[in-house]
Amino acid sequence: MSERDLSERLLNFALKCFELNSQIPNKKEYDVLKYQFSKSSTSIGANYEESQSTTFKEFSQRIRICVREALETRYWIKIISALKLGDKILVEYLSKEIEEIIKILKTILRKTTNSN
Repeated sequence: MSERDLSERLLNFALKCFELNSQIPNKKEYDVLKYQFSKSSTSIGANYEESQSTTFKEFSQRIRICVREALETRYWIKIISALKLGDKILVEYLSKEIEEIIKILKTILRKTTNSN
């Protein structure tokens, strides 16, 4: 997978997360869920994009942030799934996609950490 492919994948993931977020009812009790989910899901790609123009050390730090944001996003998806919010097929897709994204990012992190 090229850098551009991963960048596109993270962008598409964030857009799908926004799609799911728009399906969550506008109720006060869901405000923090919607806010945190949108923040963490978009932060993965934003930090990855920023990592593309940094030093090697900064690159590793940005990828580490991407992993943390991806793990947080996985948590919010689990909550959304448990509450049975949004389209079930979309939730399942995002659940699988975030697992793959986490694996990819952890592999990148492991390779950059081992290179130091």
